[in-house]
Amino acid sequence: MPTLCRPLAEGGAGFDYRLAMAIPDLWIKFFRDIRDEDWEMGHITWVLTNRRWSEKNVAYAESHDQALVGDKTMAHWLFNDQIYTHMSVLTERTPVVERGLALHKMTRLVTYALGGEAWLNFEGNEFGHPEWLDFPREGNNESYKYARRLFYLCEDDTLRYKYLKAWDKAMNDLEEEYKWLTATNTFVSRKNEGDKVIVFERGDRGLMFIFNFHGSNSYADYRIGCGQSGKYKIVLDSDAKSFDGHGRINDEQIFVAENIMWDDRPFSFQVYLNEDFYS
Repeated sequence: MPTLCRPLAEGGAGFDYRLAMAIPDLWIKFFRDIRDEDWEMGHITWVLTNRRWSEKNVAYAESHDQALVGDKTMAHWLFNDQIYTHMSVLTERTPVVERGLALHKMTRLVTYALGGEAWLNFEGNEFGHPEWLDFPREGNNESYKYARRLFYLCEDDTLRYKYLKAWDKAMNDLEEEYKWLTATNTFVSRKNEGDKVIVFERGDRGLMFIFNFHGSNSYADYRIGCGQSGKYKIVLDSDAKSFDGHGRINDEQIFVAENIMWDDRPFSFQVYLNEDFYS
């Protein structure tokens, strides 16, 4: 319904927001059907920004349908069966868990930051709830087994879910400070298919989002184009140890923008981008 979120005076239904339903479909398709090395950065940014000007969208990385019985939650797609065996901090962090942790954080942030003017969490997906929802019905003998959310998982200090919850809180705190959801200016400066890097700016306060989706490549002295001169600092790092990362980035470092035009931006600076999936 193209007029759903248009004013009544224009013949629309007058709603303020519409759900960006293509986004969760994108991520599930990527997790289920497409190899990491075949992910298309251009397609990701196109889906996340494909909305009509001045029509507000609610961005979300996982839909209710995907969390119901018959499908798997986003976290379950990422961690597969190891969500039951290797989510303890006392067990080995396998390549599957490494990849799952990284992609759960990165896909949610890129969706939050680029996909709309509002953000939707639900039913425990903010900390990677492992199981689906199934309400009592004839087909499951009126069972309540899966008609609940296990919120204690993210409160257990021995489980990795606490790190995903901490990441979710950090994203919300950052948006509360920088207000990017209400910003009308967004510029995607890089969507490099070879490097698997996405870079964009949103808002008036010089906030830069830099994502390295490459599963094995890190990049030293990687040049990033920016719209504002001056100094830049790291305000959120998915590799920080507080989010179960490896702490390979010095979060205290300062980046000084140079008068070097890059990716159609008037200024630029260089950063180190570590691979996020495997170690």
